[in-house]
Amino acid sequence: MSTYAPRHSPSAFSTPASTTLFRRLTWEGTVPLEIRVDSKELPANSDRGLECYYIQAPRVSYLPLLVPEIKRYLLDVVFDEAAARVIKEEDWWFESEDGNLLKWHWPIGLIYDNHSISQSTRPNAVQSVFTPLRLVLHLVSPPTEKLLLAPSAEACKQAFMGQLKEADFIRWGNTKRMTGLRKAEQDGLWEGIKEHNFDEYWRVASKITPTTTPTRSHSPPPPSAATSLHTRPPSADPSSNNTPPDRDGASSVRNVPVRIYLPDGPVLQDLVPPVLEDGPVHTLGTFLSARLPLLFPPPETGKHTLAYALLQGVQVPPEAEMAWLGACMAGADGWVNVCVGLLREAAR
Repeated sequence: MSTYAPRHSPSAFSTPASTTLFRRLTWEGTVPLEIRVDSKELPANSDRGLECYYIQAPRVSYLPLLVPEIKRYLLDVVFDEAAARVIKEEDWWFESEDGNLLKWHWPIGLIYDNHSISQSTRPNAVQSVFTPLRLVLHLVSPPTEKLLLAPSAEACKQAFMGQLKEADFIRWGNTKRMTGLRKAEQDGLWEGIKEHNFDEYWRVASKITPTTTPTRSHSPPPPSAATSLHTRPPSADPSSNNTPPDRDGASSVRNVPVRIYLPDGPVLQDLVPPVLEDGPVHTLGTFLSARLPLLFPPPETGKHTLAYALLQGVQVPPEAEMAWLGACMAGADGWVNVCVGLLREAAR
C-alpha cells in the first residue's frame, strides 16, 4: 500500500465521500509476494528454473484465495501432464522463508506487516513495502496438528465470518447487524473479498460498519490486563443492557475492535471506546500510551517514543482518532490491526 498518510486531523474527513475515499485507498492496497515451491517436493520432470511465482497481492485477501492462480501458473510452466494429474491442491500449505508456519486465516496485508515489524528496527519501516515477502509453498504433508483446519477457501471464509461477528459484537455490544443480514448478503461480503470487488463488499459492509463520527461510549473502560485473542469482552455478559443498533451506523458505537501485534510477541486485544470518559475523542497516541507506556510514553513524561504503529502498511500519526481508524482503516474483517515495530533506540 502507498505510504501516504493524512496530514490533516482525521476528524476533518468525516463526510461520507471522504470516508469512502479512504476505505477505497485501504482496499486497493497491495503487497509484493515471492512464492517459491519447495524444490524437494517438485514432481519429477518439473521445470526447476521456474519454481518462483511473483504476485502483487491485495492486502484484504487471504493466502488460500491465491492458490487457484498459483496452480494455473504451475500447471502452465512448471509441471508436466503426469504431475498435473496427481497433484492435490488440498495438500498445499505455506510457510515463511525462515521456516515459520503462516497463519493462513490472517489477511495477507497483516501477514506482511507483522513480518515487517519482526524483521526491521528502522523508523521508516514502510520502505520495506518494496521488498517481496518470500514464502515457501509446500505441496505435500500439511502439518494438520498445527494448521487446525485445512487452509481451504471454505475454511478461510468461515474464519473470516467469525472475525466479522466478533468485531460486530465488540463494536455495538451485540451482533444484531451481522445476524440481521440475509445469507446472500453475508455471502456477498466474502465474494467481494474473493473477487476483490470494493463495491460488492461495501454494499453490504456499510450496513454494519460505523461512520467516523464518535459519540461517548457507554461501555466500561478497556481492562488493564492483556486480554487473550479468544477472551470474551466484559460486555459479552448476556445480562448486560445492550442498546439495540440504530440504523445510521454511528450513534451507538461502544468500542472500536482493535488488536495489537508485537514483534515476535503475543496478540493483544482491547475494548477501545471512541470517546474517553472525561470527554475528548480517543486517539491512537492516547491508546498506545495507556496500553504500552514503556514503548509509547505519555507526552507529559518527556520520554522519547521507542516504537511506531503500522496500520495497513502506513505509519499512522498519533493524533489519528480511533473512531476514524475503525471506519476508514480497519481490515475487511472489521478489525483495526496495529502492528508495533521497534525503533533503533528500543532495539539496542
